[in-house]
Amino acid sequence: MDYGFTTAAYVVAAVLFILSLGGLSGQESAKRAVWYGIVGMALAVFATLIGPGSGLWLLSALLIAGGGAIGMYVAKKVEMTEMPQLVAAMHSLVGLAAVFVGFNAHIELARVAAMDETAREALKGFAALIAKKDGVEIGILKVELFLGIFIGAVTFTGSVIAYGKLAGKVTSAAQKLPGGHLLNAAAAILSVVCLFWYASTGGFLPLALMTLAALFIGYHLIMGIGGADMPVVVSMLNSYSGWAAAAIGFSLGNDLLIVVGALVGSSGAILSYIMCKAMNRSFVSVILGGFGGTSGPAMEVEGEQKPIDVDGVAQALDEADSVVIVPGYGMAVAQAQQNVAELTRKLRAKGKEVRFAIHPVAGRLPGHMNVLLAEAKVPYDIVLEMDEINDDFPDTDVVIVIGSNDIVNPAAQDDPNSPIAGMPVLEVWKAKQVFVSKRGQGTGYSGIENPLFYKDNTRMYYGDAKDSVGALLAKID
Repeated sequence: MDYGFTTAAYVVAAVLFILSLGGLSGQESAKRAVWYGIVGMALAVFATLIGPGSGLWLLSALLIAGGGAIGMYVAKKVEMTEMPQLVAAMHSLVGLAAVFVGFNAHIELARVAAMDETAREALKGFAALIAKKDGVEIGILKVELFLGIFIGAVTFTGSVIAYGKLAGKVTSAAQKLPGGHLLNAAAAILSVVCLFWYASTGGFLPLALMTLAALFIGYHLIMGIGGADMPVVVSMLNSYSGWAAAAIGFSLGNDLLIVVGALVGSSGAILSYIMCKAMNRSFVSVILGGFGGTSGPAMEVEGEQKPIDVDGVAQALDEADSVVIVPGYGMAVAQAQQNVAELTRKLRAKGKEVRFAIHPVAGRLPGHMNVLLAEAKVPYDIVLEMDEINDDFPDTDVVIVIGSNDIVNPAAQDDPNSPIAGMPVLEVWKAKQVFVSKRGQGTGYSGIENPLFYKDNTRMYYGDAKDSVGALLAKID
């Protein structure tokens, strides 16, 4: 009876998770999709707690309460600008859980193998599941737990480094140890050798060696990826965490974990591929830690940045009929989205056409800018993707770039030696006037110089984005 209810609950939860993923594809349905996910997860946890092998109620309750309290505290404390590193931190926990579950499965395998038939009949839970397996099934379980630990370990250290890069605690520049990709290849070969070693002996040593190699791979892969590729890294680690969860599901014989892990893993992989395509990056080169590079020095930028004050920007906006706003991570850092939304409302009230241009990798998290604009209640229908709006820039009177660098960088088209050469970008320089809201003259997170800032039709509107847009609001009646 319990098993039947658990199975049915898992099916319902899986359907809710699928509906949740489907709903997240659109801003209008995203809120409902989040509730599908919440209900699905609550049902899955409840069904697991009362299902076969359940027990240790007090410990389970304490862990759930503790985890829930920590999650609530973090959710209330973390700002939207810190969401990318929070996501990376959550991925690291999934990877670490996969490692722990894998080692626990190894310990249980050894414990059950040492028992006689009488003792095995009294086993419950996961141990009882192991006791019923034959030699071939035990061999498959060893491979499953081995892969779960490997993927989990790569995900753990990779996510920790991604968190450090996103939080500014680790340099955003691509860095590799001497030997570069040969070290990654050696660690991967060692892991394959350990797989055959562990499958034949079941010993702890090959498992431990593989774990160390996987931890190194995760660390070295992500250290070798520069800041410009971090949005892809976040979605890639999301995929890794999904496959780690699926591997846990195979080890534990939990169908829901397998389904959910496959959903997360495949959706993360598809998103990574889409983002790589949007950046003209090879998916394989990114997941291998930035394999490849440019063939020569980047083109030098000539000229000087020309500043403009708030009155000049306000006058240009007053005379413009069409305005496009390009938000970036600088808007998130300054928390300027509410002022940007108010500016949009004022300009539209004056009869001006105002739209937003969103690059697929704007910010440091997939969909980062869409979430910020939705939070500020910017109408969905004026928020357009790059492919929808790029052809309209020649007919646009004013473009306001707020805290963006790489996604509006003409060097992607003009300089074959640029680190972002070939990357599709928002062609804002084709507009009649471009105003760039920026704190100072630095190159930004990725460290790439932007020729846009030096073009004749570009003016630099220096200052904190929230304050700068706020000053504009006072000038527009």
